[in-house]
Amino acid sequence: MRAAIIGVGAIARFHARALRDLGGVELVAASCRTEGKGQAFTAEFGGRWYANFRAMLRKEKPDFVTIATPSGAHLPAAVAAARAGVHVLCEKPLEISLRRVDRMLAEADAAGITLGAIFPQRFNPVVRTVHEAAAAGRFGSVAVVNSYVPWWRDDAYYGPGRWQGTKALDGGGALMNQSIHGVDAVVWIAGATMPELPAAENPVESVVAMTAVRSHDRERLEVEDTCVAILRFRNGAIGQLLAATSLYPGQLRRLQVGGRDGTAEILEEQLVAWQFREERSEDAAVRERFAGSSKSSGGAADPLAIDYSNHTRNFAEFVSAIRQGTKPPLDGREGRKAVAVVEACYRSARTGRVVKLT
Repeated sequence: MRAAIIGVGAIARFHARALRDLGGVELVAASCRTEGKGQAFTAEFGGRWYANFRAMLRKEKPDFVTIATPSGAHLPAAVAAARAGVHVLCEKPLEISLRRVDRMLAEADAAGITLGAIFPQRFNPVVRTVHEAAAAGRFGSVAVVNSYVPWWRDDAYYGPGRWQGTKALDGGGALMNQSIHGVDAVVWIAGATMPELPAAENPVESVVAMTAVRSHDRERLEVEDTCVAILRFRNGAIGQLLAATSLYPGQLRRLQVGGRDGTAEILEEQLVAWQFREERSEDAAVRERFAGSSKSSGGAADPLAIDYSNHTRNFAEFVSAIRQGTKPPLDGREGRKAVAVVEACYRSARTGRVVKLT
């Protein structure tokens, strides 16, 4: 299969490495506006540089593209690819508003191409283990599903010339950018506890949230560096979100799921709690597998300090679905759910009201 990358910023390097690890996939091209940057990227990873992604799509005719542009620039690239009949795998978030996400979905449907989302934490073995337990009903009547991302970003991260922290291209701050992985994990795991819920329906019923700028220049940062939100799920469970780039020096992220029959808690890569009312023979092996140090795979202080192996698994699932002519589990409509939660949180923070998801 022939692949191309649109946008060669920092995350594109993880895309290129993930593609390189897949069997039978060749990176044939990459596009960005800056020639020196593009030529250096293709010299390292292969393919041909294009200044214009539309020209790249027309001349190279890839089977699929991955989109690694700033978040608020995903839509034009996705539309162009869809109209060229090219499948699309898009970095998180799919876009910075539901209106823009829905435009992407409509274009993909009209063209008959597959739109997939990139949420690597769904492919993190420890997160996937907790999801499987949720799907198996091991937590019983679930009480809470929580995500905490207590990270730090320095002033340079939001400095002049950067798209991060802008409304136009980031769409939000710590919640939309850094913590959307945790939002997606909460949505995915909570949804697994509701097998009766239609696949397209968001498991989050309503949210109430507050945002603030606490550790950065308010005149420069257009969005929040701190957010706390409470979620109510459609089965009655409650969730909490902490999203921060304001907590020096940055701490490990935490994911917590618990209910009447059990609790699981992940601290970065370590399973610090795995206890159920009914112990199973495999539980000791699960605890042993994910015990030990909580090494970071997600950049508590450094946005580039991530392991791309989960990207590789994410990409492999998407490519397999294309080859088989099936829909990937993490398709565009699944990726839409996290954006819906984030958008509702921002609306709640602006209005001071509980916001229901539609």
